[in-house]
Amino acid sequence: MEDDGAVGGDAAAWVPDTTSLPRLRAAAEDCRGCELWADATQVVFSAGPRRARLMLVGEQPGDVEDREGEPFVGPAGRILDDVLEAAGIDRSDVYLTNAVKHFRHEKRGKRRIHQKPTVAHITACHPWLEVEVVAMTPDVVVCLGATAGRAVLGRPVRVGEERGRVIEPGEKTVPGVSAVVLTSHPSSVLRLRDRDERRDSIAAIADDLRVAAELTDA
Repeated sequence: MEDDGAVGGDAAAWVPDTTSLPRLRAAAEDCRGCELWADATQVVFSAGPRRARLMLVGEQPGDVEDREGEPFVGPAGRILDDVLEAAGIDRSDVYLTNAVKHFRHEKRGKRRIHQKPTVAHITACHPWLEVEVVAMTPDVVVCLGATAGRAVLGRPVRVGEERGRVIEPGEKTVPGVSAVVLTSHPSSVLRLRDRDERRDSIAAIADDLRVAAELTDA
């Protein structure tokens, strides 16, 4: 059975009535919509320009992101850089965020081991994702992995079956999302030891991003 992570409540009480990204980022620092804030170094909200037409949603910040306060600046972020370069997309032209804004982890000695967010964590953080879409009005949202896919589409997804094609929004999709493309999370590449497999995986994600980029006005 999937862990629903009984968290209770959500972030709605901390989300201000604004579409100003600086104000949203500032407000997110005080969010107590779930318990993850207590063990995190800080909230990791987003990065990217307001003008971006391509919105990339990941799972959650990792250890490096938690310490630095920016999304996709750790090992998975370096893979994302390779993917964007292969796809011919400038990182400065995309908006980067995560379905969950705090790092969920387990402490083992001095190490902090990544733990997948539960459905309850995704639900608790959903008001932030909703307001980000309202603020950005992206042409397309790229979901990096199954957690992001669930957060955006409002249903379980199978990356292998649905990746690389344009998915029309459904009844449970985040309001304001006009098109979705699903692909693998860059962290999946890190788990591959074979050099050829890593190269092929990066190429596959890049292909999916090209599908999304074709839907933008840029």
